[in-house]
Amino acid sequence: MKKFLSLMLISLALAAITISSGVYNFAATEKHWPITEKLIEWIRISSINAHAKDIEVPPLDSGDMIRIGATHYHAMCTGCHLAPGMEPTELSIGLYPQAPVFSQRETISNQAEMLDLARGYFWVIKNGIKMTAMPSWGLSHDDATIWAMVAFIFKMSGMTQAQYKELTHSTRDHAADHEHHDHAR
Repeated sequence: MKKFLSLMLISLALAAITISSGVYNFAATEKHWPITEKLIEWIRISSINAHAKDIEVPPLDSGDMIRIGATHYHAMCTGCHLAPGMEPTELSIGLYPQAPVFSQRETISNQAEMLDLARGYFWVIKNGIKMTAMPSWGLSHDDATIWAMVAFIFKMSGMTQAQYKELTHSTRDHAADHEHHDHAR
C-alpha cells in the first residue's frame, strides 16, 4: 500500500510539473493529442446522453415549427454551422473543435436514433457546451423555440441552397413581426 501511495504521489507530481510547464498547448490552432481528443469526445457524448435521456421529444414536423426554427437558425447559427451553399465563415474556420455542418449530415431514418439525436440537439442548444463556441440559447429562448430549431436542423439534411433561401426568405416577414417573446423558462 505504501508503494502504491508513493507511486500515486510521484505520478501526481509529474502531472503537475507537466501541466504547469505549458507543454500542453491550448491554442485553437493546435490539435489535441489523439488520446486527449478521444477522452474529451467520450466525456462530452456521455454527458449529453446522460442529461438528455429523459427529455420528451415533441412532434417535429409542423410547418410553423420549421419556419420558426429556420428564422432562428438563420439569425443565430449560420456563422458557425453554415447553411446550404454557404462558404465557411471566418468564425467557422477558426473553431476548434469544428462545429457540425447540419446540411451536410446524412438523413436519419432510424426513429430511435432520431429521437436520441433530437434530445441531444435540444439539450446542447438549450445548455451550450463548455470550452467550445456553442452558447446556451436556453438563457434567452423558450423550449418551444429551441425545439423549432431542432426540427429545422433535421430538415437541413440534404437541403439545397435554393430551398434554404426560399424557406428563410419566406420567414423574414414573420421575423419582423416576431418580437423577442423567446424568454427563458
